[in-house]
Amino acid sequence: MRYHNITKTDMLNGDGLRVVLWFAGCSHKCRNCQNPITWDPEGGLPFDEDARQEIFEELDKEYISGITFSGGDPLYTGTRDGLLELVKEIKAKYPKKTIWLYTGYLWEEICNLELMRYVDVVVDGRFVEELKDNNLPWRGSSNQKVIDVKMSRELGKTVLYE
Repeated sequence: MRYHNITKTDMLNGDGLRVVLWFAGCSHKCRNCQNPITWDPEGGLPFDEDARQEIFEELDKEYISGITFSGGDPLYTGTRDGLLELVKEIKAKYPKKTIWLYTGYLWEEICNLELMRYVDVVVDGRFVEELKDNNLPWRGSSNQKVIDVKMSRELGKTVLYE
């Protein structure tokens, strides 16, 4: 698992004040992506114990609402196993903090992944330049959905996060 950056006190990538882990690796390669440097799965840095501790030090702060995984794509094939272990650890250690995940995959393609048992909100779908809308909260184009994962699981249908 590789990453490009850990952003502290971010207010743009989810609800509240958040830590953001920017993953390396993306196969979607959306036209006019805001982070094309993150596409290369061999780019960035190896996710090691120092990076894990940096995230935990931020999550220890009471005013931090949670963590957001972005990239690249956190669900890039080579990243999924490492991410699953990390989200399990975060949920166990910080049960009141929320986990957001941005992905180019559609909810219907990923809703049954074990990882989704630990994620609170998913922003799904590829960025589509023709549908770009700067007025949408937490997403770049109108085809993307902001999904309340817990409610979607409980009700058995897609529930949008408000």
